[in-house]
Amino acid sequence: MKKMDQEKTAICLVDHQRHMVLDGRFLKDLEPATRNLIKGEYPSAKVTDFICDHDLLKYQLMRVDGMVNSDVKQTRKINRRLTKAMQSDDYDIIDVNDNLEKTLTFGQRVSDAVARFGGSWGFIGIFTLVLVAWMILNGAQLFGIHFDPFPFILLNLGLSCIAAIQAPIIMMSQNRAADRDRMNSENDYHVNLKSEHELRILHAKLDNLTQNQLPHTLEIQKLEIEILGQIRNELDTIERNQFLDSAKENESLRESDTNHFEKSPKQKG
Repeated sequence: MKKMDQEKTAICLVDHQRHMVLDGRFLKDLEPATRNLIKGEYPSAKVTDFICDHDLLKYQLMRVDGMVNSDVKQTRKINRRLTKAMQSDDYDIIDVNDNLEKTLTFGQRVSDAVARFGGSWGFIGIFTLVLVAWMILNGAQLFGIHFDPFPFILLNLGLSCIAAIQAPIIMMSQNRAADRDRMNSENDYHVNLKSEHELRILHAKLDNLTQNQLPHTLEIQKLEIEILGQIRNELDTIERNQFLDSAKENESLRESDTNHFEKSPKQKG
């Protein structure tokens, strides 16, 4: 009977006390991560060694803390990357219109106005009316006016002068339009770069969630179930010990009452 009791018990690796086998686990039955934690403190431990639930709870909680801290560190690392990227000068976005308005000179305003008017239907209409009126006045010689007879040399000279002056003015306005396009392109580049960085960090977060945090969550849930089972076993053990103590106490009281009952007739005799 004594040998059978010893087979159902084992000595704990940590507290060196004998416990029921049901109140603990052998190292070979533990998860590798938990077993490695125990071997870290007890290098000479073997897979056949036993550890009670009370001491095993400590290492399981250490494992949970390790996974949680690892996930928190990884999340903070990703957030620091995002903050650093957002504070980079590559993300500076400017207001193109406001910037151009602040640097606009009088000559540039004039060139913009000339280019705007020269590229309108109003300019075409007015210019056409002037040409028609000029040719009618000088060709038909109405009212005796013919200061520029055919082939309208003076008109050609005037048109050439207007074209010679208007062309560089329009080119100045086009240069400003080119500057505006360049600044818009730079803004688009910054926006695209920012979006690309955000997408990369988002993918990193998703990868961390699926590859690390989700498996850790499942492991933590599994450990929680094991811990709850161990707590229940400890409560059952406490309840069983209390029941045994109560039974022993009742047995002791019955023996005491029996002895007292047996002694009473003798005293009467």
